[in-house]
Amino acid sequence: MQLFRLIAALTVLVAVAACSTKPSKFRTYNGPEVTQVMVYKASRRMELWHHDRLLRVFHVDLGGNPYGHKEREGDRRTPEGNYIIDRRNPNSRFHLSIGLDYPNEADKEHARENGWRPGGDIFIHGRGPEFQNARGDWTDGCIAVSDREMEDIYAMVRDGTPIHISPGPAPMLAAAAKPGRGMAPARLRFWNR
Repeated sequence: MQLFRLIAALTVLVAVAACSTKPSKFRTYNGPEVTQVMVYKASRRMELWHHDRLLRVFHVDLGGNPYGHKEREGDRRTPEGNYIIDRRNPNSRFHLSIGLDYPNEADKEHARENGWRPGGDIFIHGRGPEFQNARGDWTDGCIAVSDREMEDIYAMVRDGTPIHISPGPAPMLAAAAKPGRGMAPARLRFWNR
């Protein structure tokens, strides 16, 4: 009888443990190194590149004031220019996030000349539980993707990776390859690279 109770108790524990485990938000990536991230604000498009090879494409949401370069704290603009991925937050309220080194020295100098604070904490991030139903450009200046896409980006992009944020649309060849959300043909190459 005690053996039966022990087996029943173990069965219940295993069942409870199986029901309570949720999939990890941390993914592994074993593909080519991401050597550059390109963001085209006018196209709401982010591309992950391995040298001249396009690895992935994502639709992005931007700051609530998407036009123009971020100049100061609170302007809700996404920066434009060249930055570096310099940090990551596994406990972000936006699921996961990776940070840009905004403001750079030029951004700080421009803000100083105008008597502004340049702002900061610009990230590529997911939506998190609070912003699952956000529409359009809703961030305070960050670059947002779905939580699932952010899991892939978090795994693929390492600290130290350069990111270029352009105000314009994606180049014609890359824009012509309209893969589904999040994927791109791995062999697509720019003609001018």
